[in-house]
Amino acid sequence: MANHMNAAKHKASGKSLLGGAMIIAGTAVGAGMFSLPVVGAGMWFSYSVLMMLGVWFCMLVSGLLLLETNLHYEPGASFDTLTRDTLGNFWRIVNGLSIAFVLYILAYAYISGGGSIVNHSLSSLGVELPQSLAGLVFAVGLAIIVFISTKAVDRITTIMLGGMIITFFLAIGNLLIEVEPAKLFVPDGETSYLPYMLAAIPFGLVSFGYHGNVPSLVKYYGKDPATIVKAITLGTLIAFVIYLCWLVATMGNITRSGFVEVIAQGGNMGVLVAALSDVMASDWLTTMLTLFANLAVASSFLGVTLGLFDYLADLFGFDESRTGRLKTAAVTFLPPTVLGLLFPNGFLIAIGFAALAATIWAAIVPALMAYRARQMFPDSQSFRVPGGTLVIAIVIFYGLLTAACHLLAMADLLPMYG
Repeated sequence: MANHMNAAKHKASGKSLLGGAMIIAGTAVGAGMFSLPVVGAGMWFSYSVLMMLGVWFCMLVSGLLLLETNLHYEPGASFDTLTRDTLGNFWRIVNGLSIAFVLYILAYAYISGGGSIVNHSLSSLGVELPQSLAGLVFAVGLAIIVFISTKAVDRITTIMLGGMIITFFLAIGNLLIEVEPAKLFVPDGETSYLPYMLAAIPFGLVSFGYHGNVPSLVKYYGKDPATIVKAITLGTLIAFVIYLCWLVATMGNITRSGFVEVIAQGGNMGVLVAALSDVMASDWLTTMLTLFANLAVASSFLGVTLGLFDYLADLFGFDESRTGRLKTAAVTFLPPTVLGLLFPNGFLIAIGFAALAATIWAAIVPALMAYRARQMFPDSQSFRVPGGTLVIAIVIFYGLLTAACHLLAMADLLPMYG
């Protein structure tokens, strides 16, 4: 009987693992798809992969440090509760401002990008819409899914990521076949590469941002660290592989000097898709690429707003009733939707600003909370990230480095390609 129950439990957790991994991967994949090739054009392929490996490791560890702290509290506790109890009111306020800013600015970025790609899709069908209106349609349609439940986001995100993978490989299968190794490893143009990595590091952080969903996973699974760790690791690895394939496809077909023109036009989603369309073999493949772009930005929007939804529900004490969820939905979706209507073309700029604030709540604060939680609960038998204080120090250093790089880039003190 015990073996039968364990087998049933294992089977159930195996099913739920995919859903959690898809929420993590779906949240992470999006910003990086359309920013990494552009910001990586200066350092090019090899250094881009090296940077992604380092960022992936640091962001995985910081997410696990957040999980370590979260497991000391009841499911449903979010950043507001965790920072108040472990670090006090000062860090609670700093972290609260940074997480709200990042999640709101990313929600706005995805409404902007979503409106852009929806508009691009409709225009290819001969339908013309103002981009702000296309963004409104995008936001309202997906907001309804988040309002319904976390389970709805799980199901829809799983379907979307499945669709993303299919359309991604249909769209770039031809591009991967046509990749010229010389373009990847012996690029044209100037011979300086490594200095351009510094300005790209903040975009790497946003590309692997999923931390707002860690409390949501604890709320969803309960205190089941083994499943949540697997979901986070698998989800971030899926994101890494997708980014890697994307870099091979883009940098293996568009020359390094060709990216100068993409950057000159603002480097947004439509420009990159158009540049790839120029080297694609058929209109059908271009359609698949456009569909992929729609799914990528939609899944990221769902993941980000789910984290914001749960955070705000915890912050304001809104309950899970229909009225409570409606109040949470209003404070979650109205501000970024209004911004999307007023400023419909801010995708890349918004992602750049998100990186600076994200260093606080996605790197520095999770590390500080884990350090404090280990002092507060010294005898706890709960999950603990291996590596002791060293991994905490590495994550804090990474957060400070990322913030410094972004500030220096904003002050035009770092080399920028193009």
